[in-house]
Formats: sequence, structure tokens, C-alpha cells
Amino acid sequence: MCGICGVLSSTETPEPALIRDMLAALAHRGPDGSGYYRDEQVALGHTRLAIVDTAGGTQPMTGRSCFSSGAAEQVWVTFNGEIFNHVELAAELRSRGHVFDTRSDTEVIVHAWEEWGPACFERFNGQWALAVWDRRTRSLVLSRDRFGVRPLFYTRVAGQLLFASEVKALYASPDVPRELDPAGLDQVLTLWSAVAPRTVFREISQVPPGSYLTFREGREVEHRYWAPSFPPAGAEELTDLEANTEALRTTLMAATRLRFERSDVPVAAYLSGGIDSAVTAGAIAAIRSSSTPLHTFSLRFADAEFDEGGFQGLMAERLGTVHHDVVVRERDIADIFPEVVRHAESPLLRTAPAPMFLLSRLVREAGFKVVVTGEGADEVLGGYDIFREAKIRDLWLRDPAAAEAAVEQLYPWMHRSPNQAPAFARSFFSRNLSPDDLAMSHRPRWDSTAVLGSMLRPEIRELGGGAADGVVAAMPASATSWDPVARAQWLEMTTLLPGYILASQGDRMLMGNSVEGRFPFLDPHVAELAGRVPAGHKIHGLDEKHLLKRAFADLVPEEILRRPKQPYRAPDAAAFFAGGTPDWVADVTTASALEAAGVFRPELVQRLLEKARRTGGRGLGNTDNMRLVAVLSTQLLHSELLSGPAARAAAPPEPLTVFDTTLEPTGRTSAQP
Repeated sequence: MCGICGVLSSTETPEPALIRDMLAALAHRGPDGSGYYRDEQVALGHTRLAIVDTAGGTQPMTGRSCFSSGAAEQVWVTFNGEIFNHVELAAELRSRGHVFDTRSDTEVIVHAWEEWGPACFERFNGQWALAVWDRRTRSLVLSRDRFGVRPLFYTRVAGQLLFASEVKALYASPDVPRELDPAGLDQVLTLWSAVAPRTVFREISQVPPGSYLTFREGREVEHRYWAPSFPPAGAEELTDLEANTEALRTTLMAATRLRFERSDVPVAAYLSGGIDSAVTAGAIAAIRSSSTPLHTFSLRFADAEFDEGGFQGLMAERLGTVHHDVVVRERDIADIFPEVVRHAESPLLRTAPAPMFLLSRLVREAGFKVVVTGEGADEVLGGYDIFREAKIRDLWLRDPAAAEAAVEQLYPWMHRSPNQAPAFARSFFSRNLSPDDLAMSHRPRWDSTAVLGSMLRPEIRELGGGAADGVVAAMPASATSWDPVARAQWLEMTTLLPGYILASQGDRMLMGNSVEGRFPFLDPHVAELAGRVPAGHKIHGLDEKHLLKRAFADLVPEEILRRPKQPYRAPDAAAFFAGGTPDWVADVTTASALEAAGVFRPELVQRLLEKARRTGGRGLGNTDNMRLVAVLSTQLLHSELLSGPAARAAAPPEPLTVFDTTLEPTGRTSAQP
């Protein structure tokens, strides 16, 4: 797990000062060292969080060549993430004549590229963002894992292509415009996140999940090597519930073992109090061979409405783990929020990433660099309310009375649940029903979120628009034959999962404290299996993640297995106004600050702030909570990342290793200035 960056120039040799500044901006992602490779056309940078082959895994990396010409060092790689099946791939490559100098998964990428070219990405079981510089063809390849666990951004300026793990590293170049993109903002304020390749920053793109981009001779070509897919409804081949239950257990146990054991540093686990992390932690406990106890980490809240401590303690006691937790108060969220937004590099609609940042800090302070978590289970195995809503909305088309009765089983955790207001529930679930609408499941969410756009200045609104239509247009033609739950899953895997769950709430909050997250539920074998089973195995009636519960009934206590579904939530407006308001709130919402950002209508912002002050942030409706967090986070994003001089760290992480062929054209030069 690391940070990567680089420059591909069509005009002049990349400057070492630029690559060093980019590395400095990524120091938090890789505090254990840094390095760069440079030749007359490209520079590749890397900051390292040493996890696999801590002694030999220095990057950027090349390897002994297996080319028939015998030419050495023709392929260079800078890599962020893990290739969990690198041991098996290395054995296969050795059988084909490749010689390895390290035990690192990075060197496996080098040789895999030599052997298979871009087809190697389909062979990787992992989470990655990487760059391959192939000197034979003078081509740069940027690749990202299937689900977008690891981020990768790029831009073109002044005859150069710049890429990096985070946008702040791109801003190390003064030529990159530091402005928000209205269309990207529209996506966030409708879909919760920008959808690749778009970002919220003008002229900055991101590599889409499951894709690789090839840059050669000024041309850019995108290739898709993976995308979520489902069989036609009623035509699934894996229809045996018992067989699918056993297959899921076997596959998920193998995925968890791979993510726990492929590390040269200790690995811990999250325990949220729900079934997903209970399964992954329980699987680790079942497969561990060491007598060293497993360390688990939980997030708790001082406000009982959000706290799940009882379930966390129950699972920790059952597993006999060394358990750690952090109790988050409302003011803790407010105090850390500017740092959270700086790491998230996106407007937020909820404060939920902030407690996750405090949790990863606890993990790092306890001496761990790696944690296994349960992210992805809801998306691949049908755990969200929106999937159950999809079933009800589909049923409403055929049998409104049965659908209305089913609504009563939803939202047991919600204080103001729609089932407590039957007229509202009927309006909510029966609105915009059409059997031809591939996004019928998501229309209510998108419609309710899109009202945030009313806060925008007219000129910003005019330049945005159409976020939902763009996503629906990108759905594959085969989606017309999918079950409604499968369609909803595709939409979640394309929007919320990579852009929010794995980014703002995942990678950024973990790597902000130099911690790597590993996600067994996003193993390609687990995802493939889950995609092939009938929707009724994932959501049986309205019992979410039914197949998962069956598969791990022996590992998870009944109290957790049968508890009502409760999504992870955190205090929103109350965090900023209930217990005193931090000074930064006033600073980023002054008339001059709002004018400088140029995003929101000042009179509407002031009206919203007055309402929040008057109520202490409590009792605000869902829409006002989202409005407030969106305004504060967007204003923070502007002040933290876009306005004023670019922030610079003093230097890249030490030691700094340099491979510079412009200094020694006849071979590799390694230096530590």
C-alpha cells in the first residue's frame, strides 16, 4: 500500500523538482520511504508503506528481462496496493523462465507484463492502482482494480500527462487549474460521488475501475477488462441454495485467508457490530495458525442512537480478541472535519467518513499497518435497503396491496420510518414506477438528493445536470434482462461503492493515517459467485444477505445474525452546532469565502446556518442535514485544496531512492541524496 505519481512528457525531460513535490504531497500514503525513476520522457514516483517484502520491495521497480533480445530494464512499474495471488503467479512465471530478485508482488507485475501484456490484469487477484512504463513501445499504461479500491487520477497540461494517487499531488504542478467542475459537483449532489472518469475538479480525470489506459505518442486509449455482470433473471445456472451456501463459505474463507496471510507485518480486523465484519473477523479467527491473539478495532459513539458497542463487544468476546475501540463525540467530528475533507478530496453529504478517520488513527497508534474489513458485502450480496426497496417497487407494479404490506418490514432502525406514515410510504414507493426504467430502484434516492442542487448558484446549475441520465445510459444492453435487484447492484457498484464507500469513507480515511484496508468480499471469485446466484438467494423475501447468513451461521452469534439491518451512521448537523461550533465553520461560510468558491447561493447558505444554530443541529430533516454537510465540505474543499498557494511538505519520505537514466544513460543509477 503506497502512493504513486508520475509525469509523461512530449516536450522535455520531466523535472526532478516536480516529481519530488508530488511525492511530498503523498507522504501520508507511504511514510516508509520513497523513490523515483526518470528517463528522457517519463518520471515514475512512489511513496512506500512497507507490507510485503519490506526489505526488497523498493519502488519504482524493474526486473531481469526475459526478452529474447536480452535487453534489461525495459519495463518499470510504480504500484499502489496488493496483488494477493502474487505467490502463485510468480511460480507460474518461474516455470516460464522468469527470474526474480525479490519476494515482492511489484516484481510479479513487471514479469506478468512482460509475459502477458495487458491480459495480466485479468489474472490479478488484488486491489491496485499502477503505472507501467514500457520502454520498448514508449507507452505508459495506467491500471486500476476491478472495483476501484485504489484511486488513480490524471490530467494533461503543458505538453505533459501527470498522474497520481491523489489530486493534491497533481496540484504540485502550477499548470494544473485549481477549480471545481460543475458536472462533477452535480454528480456528487445527485449520486453521492463523481463517477469515473469524471471528478469534481476541472480538467482532472480518474481511471475507471476495471480499466486500463494506454498513452502513446500523444494518444489515449481506454480498455475495459472487467465490469459487473449478472445473468438474465430466471436463467441463473447456480440455483441450488445449499450448494451456493457451501460455495460462498469456501470462497469467502479462501479470500479472507489470502488477505490475512499475505503480509510481512501484523494484520488486524475491524468489528462494526454488523454481520459483515463479524464474518471476516470470525473467518480470520478460524483460519489463524498463530498463537498470537487477533486484534480487533471498533468505532463507538457517545450518542446511543448511533452506537453499536454491545454487538461489537459480543463478537470480540466470542472470538477472544484483543479489542480496541474509540468513542466518538459530536465535537470530535467537527474538530477533525477539515482534515477529513482534505484527505477525501470531495464534497461529502454525510459526516460518516470522519469517525472512520479516527478509527484508522487508533489502528495506526496501536502499531498496525493493515486491517481487514467487511466493505463490499452489501453491494455484492444484497445488504442495502435500496435493494429491498427495489423488490418492493417491482412488486408494486404487479400487486400494490402486497407491496404496501411489505413496507412495514423495512427501516426498523429509523426513528421517522416511512412505515409510520402510510400515505408517505405509498407516495414514496409508487412514484415514477416504470418496468422500462433500468434505474427504478434508485430514482427516489436520486430525486431526494438532487434537491441539494437548489443551493447552487444558477451558473453552476446550468453547467451541471444530467448526472442520473449519464449513469443509466452507461448500463449494458444486457441489463434489460436482469432482475431488479441485479440492476440496483450494478448501479451501486458503479456509483456509491467506488466513489464514496471505497474512497471518501475507505481508502482516504485509512491512508490518511498510513493504514491499508483489505476487503475479502471484493475478491473477484466472491464477486463472480455472488453475481451468478439468483437474487432470491441474496435477498430471501426481505431478508438481506440471506446467503451470507446461512453460510456463516456457526461463526456469528445469533444476536448479530438476526439483528435488524442498521446502516452505519454518524451525527451530521448536530456535530457542528449541538456542543459549540468550531471557528472554521464561520471562516468558510463568510460572504467572501462563499464568493471565492462561487458554488452556493449565499442567502440560502445563511438561512440554513441560522436554522442549524437555532436548533443546535438537532431535529433537522434528512435533506437539510445533507445540505449543511454538503455546503461545509465543499467550502472546506475549496479552502483546503483549491485556494491560496499549493501546500508542500518539506521533502518526500526518507530514504529517497533514485533511478535516473538521464544521469547515467548506460545503466541504472541508484542514489539516496
